[in-house]
Amino acid sequence: MLKKLLGVIRAPFLLLVPASLAPAFAIAWRHTGTLDTTAAILVIVAGLAAHIAVNALNEYEDFRSGLDFTTTRTPFSGGSGTLVAHASFAPIALSIAVLALLITFAIGVYFVRQLGSAVVIPGLIGVALIVAYTRWINRFPLLCLFAPGIGFGFLMVNLAVLGLTGRTYPSSLWVSLPITLLVSNLLLVNQLPDIDADRQAGRRHIAIAWGTAWASRSAALLLLGTYFAILMGWLVGALPALCLLGLCTVPLAAFVVARVGMFDPDSPTALIPAQGMNVVLTLTTPLLLTAGLIWG
Repeated sequence: MLKKLLGVIRAPFLLLVPASLAPAFAIAWRHTGTLDTTAAILVIVAGLAAHIAVNALNEYEDFRSGLDFTTTRTPFSGGSGTLVAHASFAPIALSIAVLALLITFAIGVYFVRQLGSAVVIPGLIGVALIVAYTRWINRFPLLCLFAPGIGFGFLMVNLAVLGLTGRTYPSSLWVSLPITLLVSNLLLVNQLPDIDADRQAGRRHIAIAWGTAWASRSAALLLLGTYFAILMGWLVGALPALCLLGLCTVPLAAFVVARVGMFDPDSPTALIPAQGMNVVLTLTTPLLLTAGLIWG
């Protein structure tokens, strides 16, 4: 039971939540000198619940559509395979998604009562992204490209800072930009091995609509934009100089770009080293930004 549960929620991928939220906590500490324990716990639970909701719903929808029966599974793409092996667990997966979404929504209502209407629109956008991503958003290339990054970067980071401090800061906007681009790049690269299966299921992300060459160029542009955002955040004075530590992951990005540029749809497993390095890159860069915010 536990193994099936962890598979459905894609437990290893949940590390993306604390990595994305870490700069938000650093910003709150930097500007207020303290952290409200209740708000901090609720922010973390809401982030984890939101990610669990989208993961479990994705597993359920891809099982129901038959997509997970046709993918070439890797540690980073193709689904967990949990529902393919245990079809009777599908209703439980859907229940997990609904429960996690309700938890996210309930915490959102709490913060609306504490902070007012400023939380409402971004919160509802976040809920819409969770519900619509697998079934509808995946059919629109640019929306599919940026939706994951907007969810984890722009929305999660800025809402976390708002929840922790009662206001937003220029630093939260600037630090959310590289996270937005990193997470969008992460999902883009992980979509490449599933091109044929996704096409058959009616999806239309960048790699399907524009081809793998443009997908690899898009990945390069997203990573270039990541480091440009960090540099600009420092140049305009929104981020301390020590946040330039985030540039230390440039060699990892160069490796990812080079390997993605050589992607062959006939050998999807050859992309696994780049996928793994991309995960390290996406988790490490926000943590370096966090260090810069704390000690800068």
